[in-house]
Amino acid sequence: MKLRNRFFLCCFVFFVAPSSTLAAFDLEPFRAGSIKRWSKEIATLEAKDQTETHPDNSILFVGSSSIRLWNSIAQDMAPYHPIQRGFGGARWTDVAIFADRLITPHKFRAVVFFVANDITGGSNHGLGDRTPQEVVELFAQVHSRVRAHNPTAPIFYIAVTPTAKRFDVWPQINNGNKLISEFCQKSTDTYFIGTESIYLDAQGQPRLELFVPDRLHLNPAGYKLWSAAIKSQLDSVLGGAK
Repeated sequence: MKLRNRFFLCCFVFFVAPSSTLAAFDLEPFRAGSIKRWSKEIATLEAKDQTETHPDNSILFVGSSSIRLWNSIAQDMAPYHPIQRGFGGARWTDVAIFADRLITPHKFRAVVFFVANDITGGSNHGLGDRTPQEVVELFAQVHSRVRAHNPTAPIFYIAVTPTAKRFDVWPQINNGNKLISEFCQKSTDTYFIGTESIYLDAQGQPRLELFVPDRLHLNPAGYKLWSAAIKSQLDSVLGGAK
């Protein structure tokens, strides 16, 4: 093998290793329940694909309720053009199961994920919590699906927010964030958006003034800080809207 070919092979192995060396998460035990729970809402999102018009340089936002409830997303993300595809209560198993229907209909410049319901400290709809490592495995599967559809688009992962509602399992959530951050650092054009410093006060407790009364979802002030952090990372990577 020529030296130059060896060099390219080494580079290839380095870039694909983060996802290829992770265990493949078995989605089958979750598939029937996910389809039963979310098929109607996914169909509603697909209907938007038929009625909405988006430029090819849009930013695709996929995730759970914080994406779905982001009513000011168009204003907050301007001049970037967002495609909003969130469904409340979604877990990474759901995003992975519906990845083709959520991702492949769209042309986009970048994709941003936020999914916050895999580690809750509760029954998690009778399915239990995922471990931090399993969250990484699931994200890796979705990451691979994005790459198959759009090999060059930057992929952003927004950290799961520390909230008062789920603060008893914050150590596990934070561990998941750290593992995802490490995965992003090792993966090509993949970026972790940290938010811990925004939503924790000087005593390390969630800032209740940034959340609605359920102590889980962001209020307008919380979204303002969230969007600023996201736009800052988009600007850094993309060089601004084009």
